[in-house]
Amino acid sequence: MAEIMIGGTPANTTGNLPDVGSKAPGFTLTKTDLSDVSLPDLAGKRIVLNIFPSIDTPVCSASVRRFNQVAASLTNTQVLSVSADLPFAHKRFCETEGIDGVIPVSELRTRGFGDAYGVRIAEGPLQGLLARAVVVLDEEGTVLYSSFAKDLKEEPPYEDILAALA
Repeated sequence: MAEIMIGGTPANTTGNLPDVGSKAPGFTLTKTDLSDVSLPDLAGKRIVLNIFPSIDTPVCSASVRRFNQVAASLTNTQVLSVSADLPFAHKRFCETEGIDGVIPVSELRTRGFGDAYGVRIAEGPLQGLLARAVVVLDEEGTVLYSSFAKDLKEEPPYEDILAALA
């Protein structure tokens, strides 16, 4: 388990993020058109997993906006915005905000992602949602970078993430 902070209150996740240098766990997530995407579908691309509790919170939506801007400058890299939100919430947000550089995905059909990546919040009022974290994978699915936000109210460390992709 990893300890995170939710507005200054400690909480645990169901596990730990994958270690740098390890192979990323497989996943199947649901896109806004209700089709599924899995790790093998993205083979040969670098992947940024922007993981967060809900698209309907200010910090989560800010991270999606920022990664959408960043994605335009990244070559051979796909950014996935991952949460337990329904695909309809992701679609509404992305259409309203003009987000088109990231793939918003949900745990709609399969709940294995949060546990495999150690990001499911295990207790407290947000139990069951995903903690804020970023995992970066290379073209072969090896973890280049992984980190939890110290507090869910903090945005990801964008500069560190971009440095892992350099």
